[in-house]
Amino acid sequence: MDTKDKQLLKLLQQDATLSVNDLADRISLSATPTWKRIQRLAREGPIKKQVCLLDRKALNVNITVFVAIKTNQHDPKWLEKFATNVCDLPEVVEFYRMSGKIDYLLKIVVPDIEGYDKIYKKLINAAALYDVSSSFAMEEIKHTTVLPLDYC
Repeated sequence: MDTKDKQLLKLLQQDATLSVNDLADRISLSATPTWKRIQRLAREGPIKKQVCLLDRKALNVNITVFVAIKTNQHDPKWLEKFATNVCDLPEVVEFYRMSGKIDYLLKIVVPDIEGYDKIYKKLINAAALYDVSSSFAMEEIKHTTVLPLDYC
């Protein structure tokens, strides 16, 4: 990956609606080589997909909840059932298997506490859990989808 590729990725992370001509102008290339670079980056993997980022508040999902889950079940069959059930919940926007004192961490967005309670009930019915601890975000200080490009 060269400097032009990184410039393209930076621009696309900021605004994926830029035309190929605009991108080409900004990285000082013509349109065809710029388009070919984008196609290569998509084919080789740095570009996974292009999406539209939505405003949570405009969609009435103002509350962000981080849910730490502990379990005493660590077999693949349990994980498959749990992961399938969790992934089926559209309110769960991030889901991680962790090291350390908690086993799984979820990021959930809901309109209100009642909305979270409905999700909580679905979670505890999804699979056998040892402990579920919820923390409500009071303020979003930084949120970005832009990844650092200095490591590639």
